[in-house]
Amino acid sequence: MSRRTLLLGLDGATFDVLDPLMADGVMPSLQKLTASGVRASLRSTVPALTPPAWTTLVTGRSPGAHGIFDFFRKNEPAGLHFSFLTANDVACPPIWSLASAAGLRSTILNFPVTFPSPDVRGHVIPGGFIPWRQLRLGCHPKGLFDRLRALPRFNPRELAHDMTHEAKAVEGCADEEYESWIDMHIRRERQWADIVRFLHDEAAAEFTAVLFDGTDKIQHLCWRFIDPAGAASLASPWERRVRDKCREYFSELDTLIGELAALFGRDTTIVIASDHGFGPQVRTFFINSWLERMGCLAWRDGAKPAADGPAGLGVRQLARHVYQLDWTRTRAFAPLPSGNGIHIVRADAAHPAGVRDDEYSAFRDRLAFELRQLRDPVTGEPVVARISMREDLFDGPYMALAPDVTLELQDGGLVSILASDEPVVRRPFIAGTHRPQGIFIATGPELRRGVRLDALSILDVAPFLLHSLDMPLSSSLEGQWITGAVEPEALSSRPPRYEDGIEPTASASGQSDFDAADEAEILRRLQALGYVE
Repeated sequence: MSRRTLLLGLDGATFDVLDPLMADGVMPSLQKLTASGVRASLRSTVPALTPPAWTTLVTGRSPGAHGIFDFFRKNEPAGLHFSFLTANDVACPPIWSLASAAGLRSTILNFPVTFPSPDVRGHVIPGGFIPWRQLRLGCHPKGLFDRLRALPRFNPRELAHDMTHEAKAVEGCADEEYESWIDMHIRRERQWADIVRFLHDEAAAEFTAVLFDGTDKIQHLCWRFIDPAGAASLASPWERRVRDKCREYFSELDTLIGELAALFGRDTTIVIASDHGFGPQVRTFFINSWLERMGCLAWRDGAKPAADGPAGLGVRQLARHVYQLDWTRTRAFAPLPSGNGIHIVRADAAHPAGVRDDEYSAFRDRLAFELRQLRDPVTGEPVVARISMREDLFDGPYMALAPDVTLELQDGGLVSILASDEPVVRRPFIAGTHRPQGIFIATGPELRRGVRLDALSILDVAPFLLHSLDMPLSSSLEGQWITGAVEPEALSSRPPRYEDGIEPTASASGQSDFDAADEAEILRRLQALGYVE
């Protein structure tokens, strides 16, 4: 009998939230699975961001190797234009490509950077910013979308990512929208579970992976209602209703987890993992305004993208830096609010004020020094917790396209790329933001029960998943075998096998099921929305 593995991705999940919910009886299915297997905290990538982290988890390779640092990436090392990343940009094969090459079937639902869908044995519905009208084009194989329309709750308008909803998660929305917005995410998670059941009943795949991403969105917007430490301060009827609605979301998610675990049965290895964790964000760092004060950045006349409040991160301004900045006077800038990265403009004929090669190291060191001196105007604590140069994080074939400097903020927050009178502003209320410690839970026929492991790296998950499918491990994998997760007898009878030269040599995404004109239409829609330059 072939081995089966179910990967349940909970975007941004943290034990800081899940443990109290399990203790309160809100998530009994998750509590049962956790007690029946192993658990550990899971160290994310730097930055702790969805595209690089999930790509690392499913490839077992670091961002410098697979080339995914953010949602966007520079087109060329010295360029100023950024492109939206697709599956064709992933330089290392993910698990589903390796499984397909080994003759195994996969069902891959809602994972980022899977558009265009990889040509795998099985089914793919890509995650990412695909307009719902183009979702049919992204589904693999052809005809899948039309088959899904028979499902009673199938609603492509809600299933596909919508940048309006994404912006609300990190930039806020009106009070009256909170409850309906959470309800929408409950419906989305139910749809993904419906699709898993439908495809499993048609022809069960050896590897099934579905990403529930409402955990990330709701924690961003509703952290103050979810954080157990802040529960006592929720006084108004509206605050209590939103808190109850958040708990309803986690309860519904738990029900889906329990139903899927029962559907796949005890002979399946079940892994529940997150790309990063979550915690409170108390301030906003307007990084481009700080660079302006440092004399490193200048706005074009009339193009200064002012924030309309202390919480504005600039999600709607993605890729607009090209025409908002004065490139004759700009030496460093942050084009994206997601990766907390600073890009240094190198001197050339078009950028005479850029940084020369002989001054690059000193200029970058000076930026790092000044960033370390930056203080919160209210508390006096440092704003920046850690500064990494790109060779520290992204060593590999794509390093030249990575940010020159990457920041980790003291409160774990995202920077803003908008303009502000003050570079550091306290937020009007605490929001949720990414933390490096995610979750890892695994249960199955060969695994130990009720064991807490030491902290793992997100790089360690791919080797574990491959072994669960009885597949050999490539020596190019950067993660470590998870010692202590498997029963000694099972490990003795079926130890990990390592082989060289087993990776597909082609792009991880393979061939898409639609032509260049289809892909161009999706990119045109992204451009119309302002996501792609």
